[in-house]
Amino acid sequence: MIERVRGLLRMAEDPAVTDAESQAFTAKAAELMTRHAIAEAEARAERGEELEQVTRFDFTVSGVGGHGKARVKALAGIAAAYGCQSAVRGNTSANTDRTLIIVGTATALDALRVLLPSITMQMEASARFTARNHIADLREMRNYDRSALATERSRFYRSFIRAYGYAVAERIREFRARLRDGSGAESPARSGGTSASGDGTSAIGAEVVLRTDVDRVQEEFERRFPQLRPTRPERTHHRAGYRAGYLRGRSAQLGMETGVGQGGGAALTDGE
Repeated sequence: MIERVRGLLRMAEDPAVTDAESQAFTAKAAELMTRHAIAEAEARAERGEELEQVTRFDFTVSGVGGHGKARVKALAGIAAAYGCQSAVRGNTSANTDRTLIIVGTATALDALRVLLPSITMQMEASARFTARNHIADLREMRNYDRSALATERSRFYRSFIRAYGYAVAERIREFRARLRDGSGAESPARSGGTSASGDGTSAIGAEVVLRTDVDRVQEEFERRFPQLRPTRPERTHHRAGYRAGYLRGRSAQLGMETGVGQGGGAALTDGE
């Protein structure tokens, strides 16, 4: 399964594929890791084994361009969508690297260990491409000097990254919610059948696994970090950059059972 996921991510990182294809490969990899985590937890429960360990994973986040805080916000949101909790060390305005400390179940952290580098690379490539086009359009439309264009690009880039991470996390949460709330009154192990979604996952089992893991992760996070200072909110907001990042993050057919953009709850309003 891990090799299959890595194969999908290699295809996602191929410069020859389109942005939509890249996101589809990445999301399919995320789906496989989520299904695997739940299946493993259910198998342990059926064998009467202890719940898997809750531990930590440190992920280095680049501060290049002064966009480190935006990157932390995006990646921490994706980790949270997997049921993890995050703290950050060295999250200043400097262009230096910082450390995102993620606490979660061993299986969830295995998934993030594989997925986060690929998602980061795709997010940055998409942000560079879109910001470059945005600045090119401004050069043609208005009389901006070099300093004003640099500021505009920075604001656009940061907002794009935050929104891209939010959109990816949103897709992961939606998929996990479908696993948790799927129809079926009894587990396949007891009934001899399969779930209504056809994915072989017990709706009841998935709900119990996800709920239990979230509670255990929260307890362990609070034990490890009893006194955390709140992270200062990112003040930069560029409406066009945020909208572009969100739409990029939602634009592909993600392979998580439904097409992106379906359902009214995910749509941006005019004020967002």
